[in-house]
Amino acid sequence: MQRVYLDNSATTPVDPRVVEAMLPFLTEKFGNPSSVHFYGQEARAAVDRARREVAALINARPNEIVFLSGGTEANNLAIRGVAESSAEHGRHVITSQIEHSSTRGVCDQLERRGYEVARLPVYEDGVVRVEDVRAALRPDTVLVSVMLANNEIGTVQPVAEIGALVAEERARGRKHLKLHTDAVQAAGRMTVDAQALGCDLLSLSAHKLNAPKGVGALYVRRSTRLSPQSIGGHQERGRRAGTEAVPSIVAFGRAAQLAREELGERVAHTRSLRDYFESGVEARVSGVVFNGDRARRLPHLSNVSFRFVEGEGLLINLDMQGVAVSTGSACSSGSLEPSPVIRALGRDDELARGSIRFSLGKDTTREEIDYVLEVLPRAVENLRRLSPLYQKANAGGWGLGVRG
Repeated sequence: MQRVYLDNSATTPVDPRVVEAMLPFLTEKFGNPSSVHFYGQEARAAVDRARREVAALINARPNEIVFLSGGTEANNLAIRGVAESSAEHGRHVITSQIEHSSTRGVCDQLERRGYEVARLPVYEDGVVRVEDVRAALRPDTVLVSVMLANNEIGTVQPVAEIGALVAEERARGRKHLKLHTDAVQAAGRMTVDAQALGCDLLSLSAHKLNAPKGVGALYVRRSTRLSPQSIGGHQERGRRAGTEAVPSIVAFGRAAQLAREELGERVAHTRSLRDYFESGVEARVSGVVFNGDRARRLPHLSNVSFRFVEGEGLLINLDMQGVAVSTGSACSSGSLEPSPVIRALGRDDELARGSIRFSLGKDTTREEIDYVLEVLPRAVENLRRLSPLYQKANAGGWGLGVRG
């Protein structure tokens, strides 16, 4: 049985070149980067090199990069850190309805603590409107948090335009207003320029960039006030206590370097294969709906709903044939509720429950896509035969020609 991995939005395989870079720091180069002796300074130098590479990936200064455990911690530190440090100016936060669960979760927690959170709609195309951000701004708004690219449908949000809006407000005297963007899915899959975006905080995660899990980063623009969430040490300029995970940080730096150098090639490769895949799906399967704007999105991702098919059932069926996909965010795996992201597009429960995320990687091949296009139609048809609603639709002659 052939095995095909199409869940690169959940995590990516570690690049052998990244493994090679980190291995010495798992063996002979074991020092603590806070130590003043040779071993410590060797580790410190490696962390500093990695910091420069991660900064270069997003056009930032090295001293604006804070190393953390991943994207979830980065989102928590950014949102809660700004909210707490700016509480004297207001307790109002703006976000969107399609943020990652880590952003949704910390916003929910802030509400329980007396903050107000405005969650902006995204409409059928899955894109936030800048005018909605403008309308939601209040004198007591301290933070706008809108992700750069969605992790389930891949839609790219107008963060640069929102950044310009925030800059306008600051020019009018609202110096405390900050902009955060979750760029975990975007980095390495599109150009990410913190200066062009105009953001004050930006979240990253290494394991989306062919590096190991357990390490990420938060870009914090100079002069941005931030209440630390991990206390007990001076590491990371006092913004995140705890000994740095040197091997993982070294790996992150090498992965960031490769992602920057190979960005054009990776984008062209995944976009070409994704378009080939979607054309094949449209030609072979009826009753499919593509979710989100098909132009303004990441190049590697396709989210498809199949009418009269439960997404979990299709995922399991494909897995039995060697194809790994997802029904949505890996951080929401096991939830029985329809995807809130798909529901935010205005889809009904049937389409929300029948959505599948296919996410390609830099090493995905055309032969692998051909195999998926061979097994997918059979899997969909087999599941539809078991659906009473599908049988009723066929008996009524309703047809399944809609492709969205």
